[in-house]
Amino acid sequence: MDLTRQRAHWIDRSTVAWRFEGPVGDRRCDLVWSADAALEIIDGALSGPHETLPLRVKPGGLTSAQRRQWPHLADHAAFTVEADEETIKRALTAQVAVTARDEGGWLLVATGAQLPGVLDDVYADAVHADLGCRFHDDGGVTISVWAPTARWVALEWWATGETDPEIIAMWRDDHTGVWRVDGDWGWTGRRYRFRVEVYHPATQRIETMSVTDPYSVALTANSTHSVVANLLDPLLIPADWGTLRKPPAVSPARAQVHEVSVRDFSIYDRSVPEQKRGTFAAFATPNSTGMRHLRRLADAGVTHLHLLPAFDFATVPERRDEQQHPEGDLAALPPDAKEQQERIDAVRANDGYNWGYDPLHYSVPEGSYSTDPDGPERITEFREMVAALNGTGLRVVMDVVYNHTVAGGVNEHAVLDRIVPGYYHRLLADGRVADSTCCANTAPEHAMMGKLVVDSVLRWAIDYKVDGFRFDLMGHHPRENMVAVRTALDRLTPQRDGVDGRSILIYGEGWDFGEVGGNQRFVQASQLQLAGTGIGTFNDRLRDAVRGGQAFETNPRSQGYASGLFTDPNGDDVNGPAEHQRARLLFQQDLIKIGLTGNLSSYRFVASSGAVVTGGEFYYNGARAGYCASPGECVTYVDAHDNEILFDTLAFKLPASLPPADRARMQLLALSFTVLGQGMGFVAAGSERLRSKSLDRNSFDSGDWFNAIRWDPAEGNGFGLGLPPAWDNADKWPFAAPLLADPALIPPPEVIEWTVERYLELLRIRRDSPLFGLATAVEVQDRVSFPLSGRGETPGVITMRLTGVDDFVVIFNAAPRTVAQKLPDLRYGSFDLHPHQRASGDDHLLQSAFDQATGIFTVPPRTVAVFTGTAPRG
Repeated sequence: MDLTRQRAHWIDRSTVAWRFEGPVGDRRCDLVWSADAALEIIDGALSGPHETLPLRVKPGGLTSAQRRQWPHLADHAAFTVEADEETIKRALTAQVAVTARDEGGWLLVATGAQLPGVLDDVYADAVHADLGCRFHDDGGVTISVWAPTARWVALEWWATGETDPEIIAMWRDDHTGVWRVDGDWGWTGRRYRFRVEVYHPATQRIETMSVTDPYSVALTANSTHSVVANLLDPLLIPADWGTLRKPPAVSPARAQVHEVSVRDFSIYDRSVPEQKRGTFAAFATPNSTGMRHLRRLADAGVTHLHLLPAFDFATVPERRDEQQHPEGDLAALPPDAKEQQERIDAVRANDGYNWGYDPLHYSVPEGSYSTDPDGPERITEFREMVAALNGTGLRVVMDVVYNHTVAGGVNEHAVLDRIVPGYYHRLLADGRVADSTCCANTAPEHAMMGKLVVDSVLRWAIDYKVDGFRFDLMGHHPRENMVAVRTALDRLTPQRDGVDGRSILIYGEGWDFGEVGGNQRFVQASQLQLAGTGIGTFNDRLRDAVRGGQAFETNPRSQGYASGLFTDPNGDDVNGPAEHQRARLLFQQDLIKIGLTGNLSSYRFVASSGAVVTGGEFYYNGARAGYCASPGECVTYVDAHDNEILFDTLAFKLPASLPPADRARMQLLALSFTVLGQGMGFVAAGSERLRSKSLDRNSFDSGDWFNAIRWDPAEGNGFGLGLPPAWDNADKWPFAAPLLADPALIPPPEVIEWTVERYLELLRIRRDSPLFGLATAVEVQDRVSFPLSGRGETPGVITMRLTGVDDFVVIFNAAPRTVAQKLPDLRYGSFDLHPHQRASGDDHLLQSAFDQATGIFTVPPRTVAVFTGTAPRG
């Protein structure tokens, strides 16, 4: 018997689901509640004043509809609750438990009850409520919060300069459970919080807590108070915001995305005024080094800039003068030293750096990214950033993290759980909050959490004109929730809402794991479940094949297609003997081919085994390699903020003796798959310029030293800044130290610029031909082929042909030697290196050639060559 756990589930107004040992027929079961949270187990008996409702066993258990809605409870016994709605609502504001007694009345079992299901049933119409701060055309203001289990809610209200709040009573709508208070536009700029009196299962007590508004639109510094603000106020709107011209919309299959952290982008950019470095305002500095580089990318064909979380998050002091800095001159320390990361460790809890995957308020820009976190600048500067990037030719994607909050319970950062305890988070079988995503997992399967996701996305789309959303750990969302987001965006029109919602991208991490894995609780928004929705997921199959190894490998020297497996072995035993390497390389080439088609489940090709298969019939780690219904549902990438950035991956895997120029060619080869494949291309910012994080595989809290983009090539690329932080990398230090100590691995400025120029050429090739962004699976099957696939294909070489108004032959050569690829069907055709590559002046690349008489394409080592022309007639 344990009232601190909630093993029963009150799933709707008439049903409790509960699993316990032994038969239930001879037991008397009750639903009990205590308005004063006075329930206790004393000497095996239930003590404390309470009310009781009898529970009757339902023969046959849950209905089929209930099992579909609650699949993880399918084997639980079901009990009928008989009570009127008023009684149920009264019980829901109390401490609720379920008990079982024997025939003599002795207490056998007692446990708390999980309430989200019954709350969604009884307060179903709350999903239509307007929450947060709303301004009305008649001059009125309404502030509302959903708190159906609260006994009392009031508004804490601060006048300018006052330290003690005024308490204003809020009135409750018993139908929806929404509390509200009405005022007028004169409230603008006032600070406020909600004072909530509510039973909290984390403490087993009635708690009175002061909480910010989960629907906040503005905040004070460090998110201590919500602020009344009208996002339509002219003082918050940049000039020409209402007539902002977006770059031309592109389909997901044509999108080319660049990912960057707001702080990484400019914190070390000396061409940005110091007070603007690391902020939204840096993007509105048009002649900075970083913005000039983004303009080059946009001109060449990058369509979207993806920002790591830029909403309000919890782990960074927002005022610059409160942020700590590591001691001493880190640049003076040896490149393989421990001291750099030790000094960063000493301040990282209070420095200015974090990726931001620790949400606090979902719909307000992050204050540390503003020049003044205590005023309206965070709103105006975010909008100015969007306008500036749009003016550069880039649409803006936001990384959103609705799958967890930074904390639950009564923690000061637990905004949602202090207002409706036990509702917004996903609970395990015993009532503990699930944390498989690293923090307190939210539950978008519950109606009001699902509503919050949709409402927040619409806020960013309409009020901030954001052009896309990347969902963190999207597989922890129900597919239904993601489809609801897509549907809500699709309804937005330029005439009514100022944006075309159909042009807004949605993609995310479709990983399948944790307490929801395998559709245990709902049909997930995971890789294998989203075909046909138009929602994209990251393709880890191609990523792993190109890089080698897997995301959480223990030996970082396991090689892949672009890191020298079989063709350029590094000598580490992890790769096995040559014959195993060859077989694995050919398998990787098949995964890459599927990825180059947009990871289509239906695409049919000849595998290296000689068998004709579809992407969906080819398996990787026990799952279908191809799973997309259309190419736009595939996000092709070889690196991102997570895990080692591409340069560092290759540093671990390539032979240590390989010079920087050849490393750059292998990096370009790896990046070429994100540009020349079907579907959405995605690249971590700086990989096109050989950016390193000094081998740090998880730099979310590693400070500016390891993360900042160094725009001046004379300062290096970030390699050799010291051993990466011990808290996530110590197991790899034996591999890392000798590499970091080798100055020959740092690319000189001319190699960095060479890589940028070659990458831009590939982007221009993609930009200028619709064949590198086909919209449908049928088009891909008809126009994309791998003519030399099969038993005789060359290890380390992939030959891809695209047919249309122009014909393309793309040859990816990962081998350290010149290769010849013979396509007899193209004898007497007319093919030459693509004009963008011919204009490069790269003598190495210009060795690529086509022989009409034989149909042989010749490509030099470690090179991707794109040929264009016409096939022979007849």
